[in-house]
Amino acid sequence: MLLFRSEEHVTAWSEQRGATPGATLTLEQGWRLARAWFHDRLSPEWRRKTPEETEEVFAGTGLTGPFWRLT
Repeated sequence: MLLFRSEEHVTAWSEQRGATPGATLTLEQGWRLARAWFHDRLSPEWRRKTPEETEEVFAGTGLTGPFWRLT
């Protein structure tokens, strides 16, 4: 994970390295994603999320679009 100041910073960083920018998310979205993803990780009933459940977590965090689709 890389942290950037702005979309312009992402673009400049990518161009300098000849890379194609991937998906970006805000720190708030990252925090919400981490909370949604790990909230039950220590539970004895924990199990790996299915691709459909994972997409629901992404969507609930506002992460939508082709990059975030697994199915």
